[in-house]
Amino acid sequence: MNWFQAVVIGASAGGIKALSTVLSALPKEFPLPIIIVQHLYPHSSSRLAQILQKQSHLKIKEADEKEVIKNSVIYIAPPNYHLLIEEDRTFSLSVEGPVNYSRPSVDVLFETAALAYKSRLIGMILTGANNDGNFGVKQIKRRGGYLIIQDPETAEADSMPKAAIAAAKVNKILPIKQIGPYLLQLVNRSKKGPNI
Repeated sequence: MNWFQAVVIGASAGGIKALSTVLSALPKEFPLPIIIVQHLYPHSSSRLAQILQKQSHLKIKEADEKEVIKNSVIYIAPPNYHLLIEEDRTFSLSVEGPVNYSRPSVDVLFETAALAYKSRLIGMILTGANNDGNFGVKQIKRRGGYLIIQDPETAEADSMPKAAIAAAKVNKILPIKQIGPYLLQLVNRSKKGPNI
């Protein structure tokens, strides 16, 4: 059994390409749920799940209200809704105001995921042009979670990764092409416990 139980990812400008790179490196046997906030225009009809599905061996879907989070599934926050994780490991959707000018907000997902999964959570910040995720990475770290941040040098927009690196003690900073293979290795190694 894996020590880690879930992965949360935040991305903004340039995120679709970055997410495609990370997710394409994961096999269909990847054992954890992956929950993603990608900033989208509020009224866009989200085809993000379909776009990313072409690059991934795992099932990808938009998260639904009260849905039970399952292993080996990638969940995407719907446009114009905050995505929250409840302590019973189900999703909630919220139309409360934007956080850091964003809805969905990375901070909202990361904070609620940190409360639900505590030290068994992996948080990841990829490319983006704002500071959304700063508060969230602090909450993940405070509860003993593990942080992987895209090397700002390889980010289409470096503000989000730079801000995350400045906000919390990060476990690993990697070029985008190395993140997927590293995540797989980390999860496989973690079967023995958190000392990695």
